[in-house]
Amino acid sequence: MGRYSKEDIFRMVEEEDVEFIRLQFTDIFGVLKNIAITSSQLERALDNRCMFDGSSVEGFVRIEESDMYLYPDYDTFEIFPWRPQQGKVARLICDIYTPDGKPFEGDPRYALKKVIKKASDMGYIFEVGPECEFFLFHTDDNGYPTTTSHEKAGYFDLGPADLGENVRRDMVLTLEDMGFEIEASHHEAAPAQHEIDFKYDEALITADNIITFKLAVKTIAKRHGLYATFMPKPKYGVNGSGMHINMSLAAKDGKNIFTDTSDAHGLSKEAYHFIAGVMEHAKGMSAITNPLVNSYKRLIPGYEAPVHIAWSATNRSPLIRIPASRGNGTRIELRNPDPSANPYLAIAACLAAGLDGIERKLEAPASIDRNIFEMTDEERSEKKIERLPDNLYDAIEALKQDQVICDVLGPHILAKYTEAKLQEWDEYRASVSQWEVEEYLYKF
Repeated sequence: MGRYSKEDIFRMVEEEDVEFIRLQFTDIFGVLKNIAITSSQLERALDNRCMFDGSSVEGFVRIEESDMYLYPDYDTFEIFPWRPQQGKVARLICDIYTPDGKPFEGDPRYALKKVIKKASDMGYIFEVGPECEFFLFHTDDNGYPTTTSHEKAGYFDLGPADLGENVRRDMVLTLEDMGFEIEASHHEAAPAQHEIDFKYDEALITADNIITFKLAVKTIAKRHGLYATFMPKPKYGVNGSGMHINMSLAAKDGKNIFTDTSDAHGLSKEAYHFIAGVMEHAKGMSAITNPLVNSYKRLIPGYEAPVHIAWSATNRSPLIRIPASRGNGTRIELRNPDPSANPYLAIAACLAAGLDGIERKLEAPASIDRNIFEMTDEERSEKKIERLPDNLYDAIEALKQDQVICDVLGPHILAKYTEAKLQEWDEYRASVSQWEVEEYLYKF
């Protein structure tokens, strides 16, 4: 049963003096979009009669077939705590439909819903908890973001070394006002880098929460005169920002099916099959979980991000880690995704890969309990440890060869996504970086 009915929303809008409602959705890259309406138009919106021009949104449709309808998800109604107390602003996250009343195949939220239904048909509920990292940088005199920060703090440092402590506290309080259960927040490894973790939930709710989280973090940072960026690797020589995805499957009665006390690692057969599925499709998923040219500058040895397709219950160097918690806390942590990923598509790909492992009863290799970065090439080869793609082009090629992940996206998103990402790669390949100028100009 949903949290809110149509009558609940009308009542909250009136009681809380809400004047504007933002009807939100994302493009295929996870960039948040919205259409704002006044409260006088709320009934029309809740009756799914609000339209927009889909040809103006990245990866949607051609101008000849541009009309799209927004179907608000009532349970996503939320009042923004950072807006005025009179004439408040609220939001509803929307699904996208075509004029003939069918879900739009290019809607990332619909792509996730399809995989969730498959899991449900198999008797599973997919629960996901993200760990979102970001940087807080200064802005210039015109308000544009820079990569400048005056702080030198590191892992788990506190004020006064952590100059972002007050900003992070305001972010946490704001998120709690919006219904988030914040489990932890702390300074990360690199100067100006931070992490805020919120509690796991069912997959669709978590994907919606990630979108909301990023908006709230950016908004509060701006109020402090700073810029919050979820770019994976904004600075050379320091750690990049990840978005580790913690995953578990529950039965319909809520019992975690990944746990088995009789197993040496406390994992069930389904957990091992799920791990094997994620490993099998790791390369094909990379273009979704790590979608930028810049993503692959984070995925290099020496900065805590994984590059090798392996799993472990004891160390953090492989792609997949099994955190120590057991029982209902048993979960699989996928460590390569970064926060530039579209959360709907990334979570959908993870679930589809894991379900494929369960359906085909794929066998996970042995746990790698050494630091993979310290192993020789021969040792890694002997244990058949492969690498993630080295760059966006290789990731796109791997995606096109992975039918399971292609099916997750569907023909529409797959075609638009790969076209845009190959264009991004071509533009990057043709550009001349400052490093090249400094390295070669005086030599040749």
